[in-house]
Amino acid sequence: MLLRPGIENKEYSFMFRHIDKLIHFSIFFLLGFFFRLRFPRASLLFFLLILVSYGLLTEILQDLMKWGRSFEILDAVADTLGLSLSYYVYSKYEKFQNRI
Repeated sequence: MLLRPGIENKEYSFMFRHIDKLIHFSIFFLLGFFFRLRFPRASLLFFLLILVSYGLLTEILQDLMKWGRSFEILDAVADTLGLSLSYYVYSKYEKFQNRI
């Protein structure tokens, strides 16, 4: 999804300016949450090193592949914010599960 050719944001009626940032945030939120489900004992440092590196690599590859997508620092920021929120939400989820 992150490496597919770019589509103009005005192509569909539901699309709006910067929807790609919301998509990046959502994808990386889910990726981070499921990563934590699979590896619950992963430290914050390990979590961020692995997944932020993945996000940066996809941004670099978007630019190198020349398929209508490019490296955007705000996409990397959205990725990192999604990961950060997923780490926090999983921590709350884990505390809730331990109370039950």
